[in-house]
Amino acid sequence: MASSTSLQQFLTPPVRSRRLRRARGWVRAAATTETAGAGVETERLEARVEEKGGGYWVLKEKYRAGINPQEKIKLEKEPMTLVMQDGIRELAVTPLEDIDKSKLSKDDIDVRLKWLGLFHRRKHQYGRFMMRLKLPNGVTTSEQTRYLASVVEGYGPEGCADVTTRQNWQIRGVQLPDVPAIMQGLAGVGLTSLQSGMDNVRNPVGNPLAGIDPHEIIDTRPFTNLLSAFVTANSRGNPAVTNLPRKWNVCVVGSHDLYEHPHINDLAYMPAMKNGKIGFNLLVGGFFSPKRCAEAVPLDAWVPADDVIPACKAVLEAYRDLGSRGNRQKTRMMWLIDELGIEVFRSEVEKRMPMQELERASGGDLVQKQWERRDHLGVHPQKQAGLSFVGLHIPVGRVQASDMFELARLADEYGSGELRLTVEQNIIIPNIKDSRVEALLDEPLLKKFSPEPSLLMKGLVACTGNQFCGQAIIETKARAMKVTEEVEKRVSVERTIRMHWTGCPNSCGQVQVADIGFMGCMTKDAEGKVCEGVDVYLGGRIGSDSHLGDLYKKGVPCKDLVPLVADILVKHFGAVPRVREEDEEELGGD
Repeated sequence: MASSTSLQQFLTPPVRSRRLRRARGWVRAAATTETAGAGVETERLEARVEEKGGGYWVLKEKYRAGINPQEKIKLEKEPMTLVMQDGIRELAVTPLEDIDKSKLSKDDIDVRLKWLGLFHRRKHQYGRFMMRLKLPNGVTTSEQTRYLASVVEGYGPEGCADVTTRQNWQIRGVQLPDVPAIMQGLAGVGLTSLQSGMDNVRNPVGNPLAGIDPHEIIDTRPFTNLLSAFVTANSRGNPAVTNLPRKWNVCVVGSHDLYEHPHINDLAYMPAMKNGKIGFNLLVGGFFSPKRCAEAVPLDAWVPADDVIPACKAVLEAYRDLGSRGNRQKTRMMWLIDELGIEVFRSEVEKRMPMQELERASGGDLVQKQWERRDHLGVHPQKQAGLSFVGLHIPVGRVQASDMFELARLADEYGSGELRLTVEQNIIIPNIKDSRVEALLDEPLLKKFSPEPSLLMKGLVACTGNQFCGQAIIETKARAMKVTEEVEKRVSVERTIRMHWTGCPNSCGQVQVADIGFMGCMTKDAEGKVCEGVDVYLGGRIGSDSHLGDLYKKGVPCKDLVPLVADILVKHFGAVPRVREEDEEELGGD
């Protein structure tokens, strides 16, 4: 990239940008090296087992003796062989009863299939799977949405889909015999579920308004697409990065609003100028876990825009090679950073950068610190004259097949056939002609998925909960809706209050970044009976002044939440109590 490159010059359509050619070269190299063929790759995997004494790249001898059970499962059988050797087809024709008779094959469907994005719901939906996709930047098409809807529809009441907190789709109800055909269908519409679970890189998050935002800093789509292509070797599987000590999250920031939540990602690219070049300062180590939550910290490193992939590869390899394989609760990347110290960790990343030193961070941060985060629900003008985008509120992210078919139709009829998913579990329809906006707003589906929800519903997020997830302690989605509806009857608020629900301490619902967070637990009620409850968190912030919330109150029975939440809103968020009908009668009202 020439030093005279300006910000505006860089913001060209990603498919025509020559400035990303070198990064695309890295992706092609990864695809060639790591997926040259199933037979060749199997030989390489076997060689790694023999050479490294265990099929993974642990350089610290002290971790080899005390590895956790999940690492042992990976050593017994490389999960990617289910892809490389087409093992999924063999599993698909084997009855579950026979699979359960063998520990190895049982681990296949309960653990190793997560490398294919398949999660067995053994506890609540035995024989059914959730399938998680890769959807970089949350950008999808009407064709893809219709295909996913057709899969969900085939499972009747057992099937549904969720928008996730990583701009992604999860579809539910999937049965194992159907998986080979489903995966073939995904490939046919340009989708993959590969490497979306367990110890892999999760969906790359970017600005949901990328390319259409009048105030965007940089178009994140080319970078998130390249990251996803590198991680999966163009959807063929990349074993070089499939055996991490734990899951790993990445995002590319593209706007002042920080829609991408960089402070809770393992690697975040923050746009910054240096010597006239566009690039990124790097943040590392943000994560949630049951035992600890940590915000990302500066790596004191800047990379030019066309080195996004080499930087990602270097950070991943440092984590892969040096991260602990012991106590599963201490294997996220921040634990390694703490152990080594940020400068030593930086030096390990630098060692893995190709033939160059890692430049120090730039002071040319392009994100404006004093920026009021914008709401992307509702109707908003795009930077393209005459076009608007409409943000739709999807209550707690849950959709049915009929909803998905209708969303696809609306995207085709009113927009360009594109849909954007957001980390708040909502959906944006872009590229709508201004003259067509009113007609879209009159569509029946927008009564259900409103562009203008109430202020409390607008900020509501909820994980899967124990309706499907075996790890969740409480039901979340329906309860989040019910509690919010009841609270709205008691108080009114003047601004959006972000309330997040998570069913367990894994915090998939990201309660620590919410204004008010609810983490599922078991507790006792006033009569001493065990019941479903929550630990309440307060004060999480997002944006330039982001920080994690603190525990406010432990073990609140769910049945006692409505008055507590109403009280919190009044005391901490300026809510005003409503006069209820029974109070009006006492006061002599009509």
